[in-house]
Parts: sequence; structure tokens; C-alpha cells
Amino acid sequence: MNKRRLFYAIAKRIFFYGVILILLFGSRFGLKFWSKSPMESAEKNPELVERLKAHVYKLSAEIGDRSIFEYAQLTAAADYITQEFKAAGYRVEFQEYSVKGVKVKNIIATKKGETRPEEVIIVGAHYDTCFNPGADDNASAVAGLLEIAKFISPRETSRTIKFITFVNEEPPFFKSEKMGSWIYARAAKKRKENIQGAVILESLGYYSDEPNSQRYPPFLGLFYPNKANFICVVGNFTSGKLVKRVVSAFKKVSRFPIESFTGPSFVPGVTFSDHWSFWQEGFPAVMVTDTAFLRYPHYHSQADTYEKLDYPNMAEVVRGLFGAILKLGGE
Repeated sequence: MNKRRLFYAIAKRIFFYGVILILLFGSRFGLKFWSKSPMESAEKNPELVERLKAHVYKLSAEIGDRSIFEYAQLTAAADYITQEFKAAGYRVEFQEYSVKGVKVKNIIATKKGETRPEEVIIVGAHYDTCFNPGADDNASAVAGLLEIAKFISPRETSRTIKFITFVNEEPPFFKSEKMGSWIYARAAKKRKENIQGAVILESLGYYSDEPNSQRYPPFLGLFYPNKANFICVVGNFTSGKLVKRVVSAFKKVSRFPIESFTGPSFVPGVTFSDHWSFWQEGFPAVMVTDTAFLRYPHYHSQADTYEKLDYPNMAEVVRGLFGAILKLGGE
């Protein structure tokens, strides 16, 4: 009898830990297998597709690695972004500071609000890279930001919208005092800028309908898709309302699959962009992302090149984000 009880006790323990291991490792790839291809419901916008591709090609293929260690190329990227903002009708400002003996800058294009100009929405993306061409990370997001800025330029908004491309997001400056977005957020807090929310675009261009193409931190995959064919909005608990507002507004414009995560900062990847800087200064902020290293096999490598990206899907994401930003701005 004692042996039988011992056997059952061991069997229960093995079963328990077996289930935990299955959940731990199985959930790394997502357990929602029923998602459809996003392009089944996407609007076709060939002109936007070509413009996005042209921006990404210019930044990643023609200019290439963009950092203070490739200073001429960082400057060329800044010049290109500035020209595109001006062509869209914006007056451009620079927030300059020095790093390792050279000047770097955040690039700011402002759409002034009509009825509540003191209330500000930030739309941001970093334009530097991590020792690679940086097509998805982060030329795709800069391309999306430029096109959203162009769409919004002729429209009236209640709130002021600032489109900002940040420098020095990537290592070795990430989460340091020389990170461009943190420079901006600290200065904004000091001058008491009334930032209602910051929407940070981070890697928007890679999608896949292949099974097990999406990975997650442990256990999160229990609640999310198995395929890497969606866009995600990420925020901390204090930014939860902003997450919901972005997702809701996006869905009113586009049927492209969109997921969201609101949770603690210690979850791997949750703080991996410029929204973190705004969190440090107490501003609500979200990251909109294709999840980067959790799906993209060429993350932070020389293989992060323009032809790897899915521009039709990217165009549909940008269309949805245009609607979300316009809603936040109070059209």
C-alpha cells in the first residue's frame, strides 16, 4: 500500500512538472493557431507601399549603418528625414547635444493644434542603428512616421502633434543619459510640456504566416497568436488607457490584426525602445511594434536589409496608425 501511494505521488509530481514544462516551452511560440492571413482583409494601397519601400531603401541600403560611429551616414539620414518633413509642409526644429565630441540631434516636426494646442501627442521613432543596415530596426518605423506625418499635415487637429525622430536609441546609449528620447523627455518635463501620450514606432516591417513564427517571453504565448502576422501595442500599467485608445482607434480604420500587452516593465522586451524614456519622466507612452527579435530572424544583424520586409502589410499597419494618431490628436 505504501509503495502504491508512493508510486501515485511520484506520478502526480511528474505529471505536474510535465504540464509546467509544456506550458513553459510550448507557450514560447503562441497557442492561438487560428489567426488568418492579415492581407485577406487589407486595403490595397500600392502608392503607399512604394513610398514606404523607397524610404526604407534610402535609409538602409543607400545610407546604411547610422550611428555616431558612422557619423557621415547618421548625418545623411538626419538630412533625408529633415527634407521629407519639409516637403510635407512642416517647419523643422532640432534638439542638439554632444556625444563623444560630436553633435547629434533629435529632429522635430510640429503640427500645431487648433483648439487645444497646449496638449501634445508625440509620435516618435529612432533613426540610428546597431552596427547594421537597420531596415526593420528602425528604417521601417521612420518610414511609417514620415508617411503618417504627410497624411496629417493638411488636416486640422485639436491637439498639437509632434513627429520626432530620435537619435541614440541603440547600444551603447540605450537607457543612458545620452539616449535621444530621454534627452527630450527630461527637457519636456522640465518645461512642463503637457504630453497627453507618446506613441513610439519600433520595427514595423516584418510579418509571417508560417506556424511557430512568433515567440514570446515564458507563458505569454498562452494568450497570443502562433503566427507572426500581427502588430502589437505595448504599455506599462500607467499607460494602460493609452494602449486601449490606440488599439480602439486603429480597429476603426483597419482590420489588420492588432494585439496589445499591458504589464510590468520586467517582462523581456517591454522596455526595448524610446517609450521607456517617457516612462522614466512620468509620461504615458506606448510602443507599436512587430515585436522585433521575438519574430525577426535578422534582428541586429547585417542581414537586416530592405528586401526582407513585407511592404503591403506594413502599409496597412501605417494606414491604421494614421487613423489612431488622428484620433489621439482630436481631428
